[in-house]
Amino acid sequence: MDHDKDHDSAKRSPLSWVPTLYFAQGLPFFSVALIASLMLKSMGVPNEDIAHWTAYIGAAWIFKPLWSPFLELASSKKLVVVTFQLLSGVFLGLVALVLHLPFWLAAVIAMLSLVAISSATHDISCDGVYMASLSKKQQAQYAGWTGTFFNAGRFISLGGLVILAGYLEKSHGVVTAWTVIFCILSATMIALGLYHSWSLPLAPNVRGENHNVAGIARTLKDVIIDYLRKPGIWVSILFIILFRAGEAQVQTIGPLFLREARELGGLGLSTDQVGTVYGTAGTIAFIIGSIAGGYFTSWLSLRRAILFLILAMNLPNLVFYLLSTYLPTNLTLIAAGLSIEMFGYGFGFVGIILYMMQVVAPGKYQTAHYAFSTGIMQLGFVLFKWISGDAQVALGYQHFFVYVLLCAIPVAVLSQFIPMESRYKEEA
Repeated sequence: MDHDKDHDSAKRSPLSWVPTLYFAQGLPFFSVALIASLMLKSMGVPNEDIAHWTAYIGAAWIFKPLWSPFLELASSKKLVVVTFQLLSGVFLGLVALVLHLPFWLAAVIAMLSLVAISSATHDISCDGVYMASLSKKQQAQYAGWTGTFFNAGRFISLGGLVILAGYLEKSHGVVTAWTVIFCILSATMIALGLYHSWSLPLAPNVRGENHNVAGIARTLKDVIIDYLRKPGIWVSILFIILFRAGEAQVQTIGPLFLREARELGGLGLSTDQVGTVYGTAGTIAFIIGSIAGGYFTSWLSLRRAILFLILAMNLPNLVFYLLSTYLPTNLTLIAAGLSIEMFGYGFGFVGIILYMMQVVAPGKYQTAHYAFSTGIMQLGFVLFKWISGDAQVALGYQHFFVYVLLCAIPVAVLSQFIPMESRYKEEA
């Protein structure tokens, strides 16, 4: 009977599972990356503490390449995906529950850390199902759907749930508001897990002679050594870490600045107003920027486009400097400014993805080396996120946004001196 079920799921159109699969990848990620910091701000946690805690939680995505090979021991990638979607749903539900405890902060951080580990593990097998179940032609065909629905997670999180949280904060109080939000997130992830237990193709894992813990550990060691022996790898690692220096700090402090009281140098927006400006206009601008950045780079080549991409990602941070200087009250004006910033972020982010894919990853262990590079990128993101709260408290909002603009200089200079083509071809 099960065999028939697998046969049916293999015949299903990729459109019956690709969009929902990547939505399930995005939703817990944005819950941890964005929703959590706005919730903590509403609960009265100071900026530097929010930056520290959310950075710690984000570390799960740094280390996921280290346990990713061991997921091959499961009978299928589908099993891993469904399991971790259901677990993410349970942990998100526990966030809602622990908000009511006297030691709520420690408990919330612990539950969000479990969501992060579960979500990071899910990502690995999610991409695995996609690559194993679709031909090269289909992978290219549906690539746009993956990015769009991953970002639908951002759209629903910020544009939908944060707006709802803002309304509920006013009518039912802060704790009740965020309890409802995390219950909705929990129910959504569990529903997606149950749907995917029916719709996903099986994507069985291949059993090789090294298919045991010791064999996988040996391969992992080879993969790491091979990665660190790549020519110019240390400069590449420095470039990947520095690439997101400005953006990591703005993405952390920006939403907190929007929420901060006007007498403390912020814009004094309510939770639902932040959801409106960031989640609707901002997310649309980000998606358009991402698509435009891809076409721009394929037209110009990575080597010629890289400086433009770095500037696109960092110059719009000027918007935050202007907002902190003039403190406008007009919501349309604020939304327009943030849309410019988010467009630039989407446009420029393509640069680091293509650099990791085309320059660093090629070679014997291409997929694993791309995963390691994304881990290093997340390390850079977390390091700069971690210092952002302290930097903002020390400098104040206005000077902080000037300092963020200066953070782009090292990576812009470095981009002009390092190779933008893979060196693997010459050796092969």
